[in-house]
Amino acid sequence: MDYKNMTFKLSTGCDRGLCRRGVGRQDKQLNTYDWLADVPGNAESTDLVEVQFKNTRKGYYHNVNNIDLQKGDIVAVEANPGHDIGVVTLTGELVKLQVKKASLKSADDIRRIYRLAKPVDIEKYEEAKSREHGTMIQSRQIAKDLGLDMKIGDVEYQGDGNKAIFYYIADERVDFRQLIKVLAETFHVRIEMKQIGARQEAGRIGGTGPCGRELCCATWMKNFISVSTNAARFQDISLNPQKLAGMCAKLKCCLNYEVDNYMEAGRRLPPKDAVLQTQDADYFLFKTDILAGLVTYSTDKKLAINLETISVDRAKEIVELNKRGEKPLSLLEEDDLKEDDRPKDLLDDDITRFDKTKKKKKRKQKSEAKASKSQKENKMPDRESRKEMAEEKIDESPKNRQPVPQKGDNPQQPKGDKPQQPKGENPQQPKGDKPQQPKGDKPQQPKGDKPQQPKGDKPQGNRRNQRKGPKAPQP
Repeated sequence: MDYKNMTFKLSTGCDRGLCRRGVGRQDKQLNTYDWLADVPGNAESTDLVEVQFKNTRKGYYHNVNNIDLQKGDIVAVEANPGHDIGVVTLTGELVKLQVKKASLKSADDIRRIYRLAKPVDIEKYEEAKSREHGTMIQSRQIAKDLGLDMKIGDVEYQGDGNKAIFYYIADERVDFRQLIKVLAETFHVRIEMKQIGARQEAGRIGGTGPCGRELCCATWMKNFISVSTNAARFQDISLNPQKLAGMCAKLKCCLNYEVDNYMEAGRRLPPKDAVLQTQDADYFLFKTDILAGLVTYSTDKKLAINLETISVDRAKEIVELNKRGEKPLSLLEEDDLKEDDRPKDLLDDDITRFDKTKKKKKRKQKSEAKASKSQKENKMPDRESRKEMAEEKIDESPKNRQPVPQKGDNPQQPKGDKPQQPKGENPQQPKGDKPQQPKGDKPQQPKGDKPQQPKGDKPQGNRRNQRKGPKAPQP
């Protein structure tokens, strides 16, 4: 294709499968998308029209006057007594399907549409709606004074203001005959009482669920099916009441959405009490992934030890082998044997070898830095002088010293060499050769200890180092 010379156009109308006429001009709850809105002759196929009132209340009416109605039009419809004001939410063939879902008792329940709402009708409607909140608060106080165990959740006035519907919640049967008399005398309208459940109340109020989307009961769900904890068990969900409960404090309706698929997939799983026997050990069921068809086994019944995940087919195959008295080498097949994925450096015995090399490098760097610094300051001697100093230290070490001659022994010494001095005496050093000592440092001697010298031998050295004898006592 020639992408450079292609011409593009904006998608409008029903080009991408979504039609503006199907969505409609209304923001009511339980909105139904009209897939047949762009089909020619759809609106004329039937005279049934779906009209929605406050919150989730809907009704179905005949368009006997053949009014050209579109989704979102405000109309005046027949009521008992008077008339009511609502919004058209659906026309055409889809209304027949909605009537079947509503399960109306008889065809007489379907009334007729009078006309499109006039400005006078809308003014009366708005005036009646403005009284709903105050009526609800006052009616709650009346029910409390009468001692009735019930909660009035909402009040809806008819479009002409001649009738009011009170929605209440009660766990048990309530005798509200006296309540109706008091309400009729107080508000001077016709009273109708409707009992609703917790789910219907949540749908009328609306809200956002834990999934982040608007509540199903407030958007599309009309008929409520009972939900039990068995639905959570089939889907292998933990029975935590806080997580399983919805905004209405009842079990979430969405638990029933996928329970049929889980029940069908659960029939293919091996029995939970089956023990898989191998030549290494016996394996017990630990957990299952129902939709993926995977089962995980452990060598301990309660703890996760030596976990192995295999397919359902492989588990059934091992069960059949055990029935015949055969035991496979392992749970995994030969093609699926696990390889050691650990990094190679962890497999070696010495795990501190990298630390040692780092320390050596640091020491070498420090010694080289010190040597270079000392050479710059001319404090360290050259390499040759350092060798000579090392040799001198070796010669002066006690291992290399010759034994001290005893009294009466005349050790033979080579010519030109001077006899060695006994311990405690300062050895004579050749002229011009003096041991290098740091400046300002003098040899330290322990306090109170004096060097012993043999009789008749005078210490050689400076007079300052010679020991002075005791002074004569004065007369």
